[in-house]
Amino acid sequence: MTSQETDAKNAVSSNAWRSLRENLILITIALVLAFFIRTFIAEPRYIPSDSMVPTLHTGDRLVVEKISYRFNSPKLGDIVVFQPPPELQRRGYPQDQAFIKRVIGTPGDTLKIDDGQLYLNGKVLQEDYIKEPPREPLSSRTVPQNQYFMMGDNRNDSNDSRYWGFLPKQNIIGKATFRFWPLDRIGAI
Repeated sequence: MTSQETDAKNAVSSNAWRSLRENLILITIALVLAFFIRTFIAEPRYIPSDSMVPTLHTGDRLVVEKISYRFNSPKLGDIVVFQPPPELQRRGYPQDQAFIKRVIGTPGDTLKIDDGQLYLNGKVLQEDYIKEPPREPLSSRTVPQNQYFMMGDNRNDSNDSRYWGFLPKQNIIGKATFRFWPLDRIGAI
């Protein structure tokens, strides 16, 4: 083998290692960015039940934005993804199982369900997003500080605050903002 052939072989080998190293660095950067984005900015979620019908259906896939609630509190009507509150964890739900419901009561609000009507601070709450009015009454409850009252839009098929109590603010993961699947219903929520 001549020195030119050896030099050419070494150059090819060196370029292959350089290319491999660059690819490994790019893959590492991509993984770190993906982890950072999913942990702190946004993440995809899957809807596993009909508790939010007609707004969301089983199988819908959403983007959950995680930044806004670091600076602002959830507002009435927001659709929120959260970790199970203590009562649900006591009932056996794992802490990492996410729930999704609508904010119906914020700190200081008083809620009551009577004759199929939801009252918020003494006034009927207009809810054009629910499947049907709730069948069961709910005695008057006032939402404590740093907690929220959550309900599914499918009021008669939803495991929500009526059954497990208030949601602590620290259990909130983020706000559902965008549906990306199925394609025929893609768009903002």
